[in-house]
Amino acid sequence: MMEEKKKIAFVVNPISGVQDKSGIVKLIDEEMDRGLYDVQVIYTEFAGHASQIAAQQAEAGAFAVVAVGGDGTVNEIARSLTETQTAMGIVPCGSGNGLARHLQISMHPKKAIQAINAGKTEYMDYGTLNDQKFFCTCGVGFDAFVSLKFAESGKRGPLNYVEKALRESLRYKPETYELEVDGSTTRYKAYLIACGNAAQYGNNAYIAPRATLNDGLLDVTILEPFTIIDVPSLSFQLFNKTIDQNNRIKTVRCKNLCIHRQDEGVVHVDGDPIMMGLDLRVGIVENGLKVIVPAERSGDNNFLELTQEILNNGLKQLTSNFEGLTQRVRRH
Repeated sequence: MMEEKKKIAFVVNPISGVQDKSGIVKLIDEEMDRGLYDVQVIYTEFAGHASQIAAQQAEAGAFAVVAVGGDGTVNEIARSLTETQTAMGIVPCGSGNGLARHLQISMHPKKAIQAINAGKTEYMDYGTLNDQKFFCTCGVGFDAFVSLKFAESGKRGPLNYVEKALRESLRYKPETYELEVDGSTTRYKAYLIACGNAAQYGNNAYIAPRATLNDGLLDVTILEPFTIIDVPSLSFQLFNKTIDQNNRIKTVRCKNLCIHRQDEGVVHVDGDPIMMGLDLRVGIVENGLKVIVPAERSGDNNFLELTQEILNNGLKQLTSNFEGLTQRVRRH
């Protein structure tokens, strides 16, 4: 008697990133084993549609729902698949691809689809910020402020993000926060507070380089006030997985924390800006999401796939601009 085929839905966001999805759909047809899988390709038609599709597929008992898109598509699908037996797969097509990079999913569509075809799964944790789920990071402070400016600009892409970060960093003022962890309260004047389930924002920018997806803990990074002279080293360490070694950084590992701030305002949840109140409750849910992962993972293979545009243009542009400003500050 033949084993019943596993149902798998590829959810394609046609407008994410800059890559034409028709080639990826062709690869799905070529690479997926039709003897094992009943494959369906579904295109999203509006914001939130991916979340609806994923919920319907999970209710129907699908083996997996695969996000073919950027971080927004991944997050929509992941939110609907938590606490279900349906796995999430990713064919990364966005500008950041934070969760895909942490899981060491290839940035090359053919390799990513081949990993899905192999069907290896494992469970990962996810985080909560008040009533919002996140899978990589959430935060308050400068990164949330830049995410809002980035969203308002209507332009995508990592270089635009670098540009926004550079421009706004010269004007942004640190705020004072109270952090409640394990019954004790500590005050910090901070540029940002980032809570990591995964290690990075995306584009291999490691804000919580020691974070893992299955340890049941949040890795909290607190960036205290710094001078313009510190920016080149902070920028380099962010991409070199050593930012936690900077003397402007404080780190905390915990299951839950509450952040009290003086004013309501923006936070970010996996890079998406959301307005919230004074008290921000952050927690972790262990083993809450089933994901498809490559059969073989070793080292930082995705670092080698980071685009030369980011390494050669974005980071160098950021560093050289701040070095120029540093020279002017020193002369005066």
